[in-house]
Amino acid sequence: MRVSGSTVLVTGATGGIGRSIARVLAGRGAEVVVTGRKVAEVERLAREVGGRAVVADLADADDVGRLVAEVGAVDVLVANAALPAGGALADFTAEQVKRALAVNLEAPVELARALVPSMVAARRGHVVLIGSLAGKVASAHSSLYNATKFGLRGFALGLREDLRGSGVGVSIVQPGFVRDAGMFADTGAKPPAGLRTVSPEQVAAGVVRAIEENRAEVNVAPAELRVLSAVGGAFPALSSGLQRRMSNDELMRRMSAANRGKR
Repeated sequence: MRVSGSTVLVTGATGGIGRSIARVLAGRGAEVVVTGRKVAEVERLAREVGGRAVVADLADADDVGRLVAEVGAVDVLVANAALPAGGALADFTAEQVKRALAVNLEAPVELARALVPSMVAARRGHVVLIGSLAGKVASAHSSLYNATKFGLRGFALGLREDLRGSGVGVSIVQPGFVRDAGMFADTGAKPPAGLRTVSPEQVAAGVVRAIEENRAEVNVAPAELRVLSAVGGAFPALSSGLQRRMSNDELMRRMSAANRGKR
């Protein structure tokens, strides 16, 4: 389906990647509805892209329901909002675990459940779930984040099969290390030697490609990281050894420490 002329809901729009997605979709002629928790930032972005702002906290089930009611029917859902959720599981409180699961997995599932029926009735629509290569390869200091992104990937691919022939597509867009904005960039960390990054605009381009080409899975990463994630997903023990050799465990530890305040 074409982005132009479509009504699109983008969650997590106040983050750098979400902003890029909203800007690119608006630039291609979509009517964009942006949502996030920060009132001033959401409203500012809505004015910039000529769209509409709805403030909501996706960790709150009532807020998710209110968001659906206020937005109404849309042609495209881009579920981008997520919490870093990095660190040793024992360091999380029970409430922090619930919040990570709610924002990263439960809210996208509920938004899809609530918004897809009108797409099916119109025989036109698309659901884009923003995952991560952490949904294909597990790493140290990321068990909870891995759980949410592995789950999101499974949900996306399964829902895609459920909706086959309905006119509604489903895609999982999975970035690698993103520079300039997002969870990785916010920590100031550098990727392991030999691994390159991608820009928020490349992630946004991946979203457009997912919608317009009805791609099941779009991995937004340099070739070397796409290869490593494919190998790591098939051979987890090999991946674990490679990550230790590349000092990835230490990188993930530093990232989780830097993102601790965002749980």
